Amino acid sequence: MAMMAYDESSAAAFAATRHLPADGLAGWRAAVSRHLPVGPGDRVLDLGAGTGAWAAAFRAWYRVDVVAVEPAGAMRTRSVYPEMVAGRAESLPLAAAGLAGAWLSTVVHHLTDVPAVAAELRRVLRPGAPVLIRSVFAGRGGGVTLFRWFPEALRVVEGYPSVAEVCAAFEAAGFAPVALGPVPQVSAPSLRAAADGLRRAAHTPLVLLDDADYERGVRRLRAAARRTPHAPVVDALDLLVLR
Repeated sequence: MAMMAYDESSAAAFAATRHLPADGLAGWRAAVSRHLPVGPGDRVLDLGAGTGAWAAAFRAWYRVDVVAVEPAGAMRTRSVYPEMVAGRAESLPLAAAGLAGAWLSTVVHHLTDVPAVAAELRRVLRPGAPVLIRSVFAGRGGGVTLFRWFPEALRVVEGYPSVAEVCAAFEAAGFAPVALGPVPQVSAPSLRAAADGLRRAAHTPLVLLDDADYERGVRRLRAAARRTPHAPVVDALDLLVLR
């Protein structure tokens, strides 16, 4: 798959605009807590940890040791989490059967070999430990408000793995799906803030649009922000859980 690689420019854009506000995380904390029964002394993997925002949240929520693995040096240098590990999903620098769970946030569409990643997760997780995948999957992008203004970007999302494809890859490694559903989040405090803070390089579907489609979307977003500047931006991404 490997939709894009994060260089200095895209990593800077991601760090500046893709961290959710603290008050927008309540839905994710509740959803994760239902499927990840961990506490002090446990180790949890954040795979494709980016700039470390989720690793920091998990440590604060559950008092666990988060192993934050990220291949892109430009992302690691901008991390808000102090203990980033360089590594690739297909060959994790971790011992076998040592982790109480794994978290993958908006990363599955960047993986070049999902079956190999699933097998590697099977190796490093304890028996019965869950894999939690936060993502937009092919055919399930309707909960993301960005696509209202950039509808052409849904064509990019159709190139992402589907839920069925991800489940098949993980089932081959001994996992079974146990839950799937949308989780709401406050992505921006207002539509005006979302328009003002938009950085194309931070969003894979926007990077892969042609320039004309992108500019049309920017005009739509700015027009909407003028009409309803103070409305919060509430999105819903899927959480897929496998054990």
